[in-house]
Amino acid sequence: MDYKEVIAFLYSQLPVFHREGKKAFKPGLGNIQQLCDRLGNPQNSFKALHIAGTNGKGSSSHFMASILQEHGFRVGLYTSPHLKSFTERIKLNGENVAEEWVVQFVEKNLQLIQDIKPSFFEWTVLMAFSYFKEQGVDWAVIETGLGGRLDSTNIIHPQACLITNISWDHQDILGDTLEQIAGEKAGIIKQGVPICISERQSFSEGIFLKKAEEMHAPIVFAEDKIQWTSHANVQEQLYLQGKNSLNNYFEISSPYAGEYQIKNISGILAWCEQIQEQDIISLQWDKILKGIENSKTNTQLRGRWEILQKNPWIVADTGHNESGITQLLAQVKQQNHGQLWIILGMVADKDIHLVLKLFPKDAQYIFCQAQNPRALSAETLQKMAQEHELEGICELDVNKAIKKAKLLAKENDFILITGSTYLVAEINV
Repeated sequence: MDYKEVIAFLYSQLPVFHREGKKAFKPGLGNIQQLCDRLGNPQNSFKALHIAGTNGKGSSSHFMASILQEHGFRVGLYTSPHLKSFTERIKLNGENVAEEWVVQFVEKNLQLIQDIKPSFFEWTVLMAFSYFKEQGVDWAVIETGLGGRLDSTNIIHPQACLITNISWDHQDILGDTLEQIAGEKAGIIKQGVPICISERQSFSEGIFLKKAEEMHAPIVFAEDKIQWTSHANVQEQLYLQGKNSLNNYFEISSPYAGEYQIKNISGILAWCEQIQEQDIISLQWDKILKGIENSKTNTQLRGRWEILQKNPWIVADTGHNESGITQLLAQVKQQNHGQLWIILGMVADKDIHLVLKLFPKDAQYIFCQAQNPRALSAETLQKMAQEHELEGICELDVNKAIKKAKLLAKENDFILITGSTYLVAEINV
């Protein structure tokens, strides 16, 4: 098999969450434990850092991997889902795993698929662990896929953990209250393993404190360590000034201009301080800052306030739930622009109305749908949007929608593409 055939085989043979939703989710760690046992438990061959949360865990994972790279470590990074290529999920020092390696791994371990019948996500986690073992990484930064407690990545024994924030997402699997969702995310907290919380939230604080106490895990909240004195968006970057827990003032820039990154950066800086204090890794403050500043080139993260064009501005962002969209629209509101155009596509198993009520009524909408079985049809999305007084037209393909928006928009207008990771993934601009 060649690479395309292997990926097609995996999609056809294994339940795939990003295509099928809840029915592809296999709760519990039984499958991943069997898979890892059969391959000699590769997850025990490297030191790991574990990251969970609703929003921001992807950005935070990339920030942390970049920081470790700046310190000269050999760094594995596992995240999901991917935007363009499956190989984005597994990186070594910012470089995607080779397509040839993916082919060889699948061909070598076909019997495992037949014997255990894992989900697509369980298989990719096994691949990542095996690749990191083979490549002899010093550190692996591992992002959870869904939740934490029963997530396949939770088989690792990390040296430190981070939880970014808690918001509404995947209620059909994680629970229908924010407290239940927080409880699932808290499942990554391990016995004696330091845990940092990026954002203090009233409904989740007690849950994290209780879990940390039960596990005798040192816990810190980012806002107790990092205070910001000013921030500004200048020429596609986010500039911040603040002070750390030692009352040392510092300046930092982020290559991702979205202001929602402020909380992610707070969490990472506080986590680095905690890791240093716990003698887990020897980190230097200047290299921590440099790691964040160089994260875009070091790890190749895309789809976070990604500026595709100016005059008119075209920005793509993978925001897709209540918290993510709220922060994204707050950022858009700060831009000095004319008419706002929103190219919107969503997946059907989200709480659509919860998100639609957040969008401005004075924007012009183009409703799309990703080429994904979970995608909500553009026509259905348009009808649901009309219930919230959001008016627009349908254009199924996101690239055709972008062309149409560019024809209709004036030079000082703003075009936002959002609502689904899978929609942003199909952009060819």
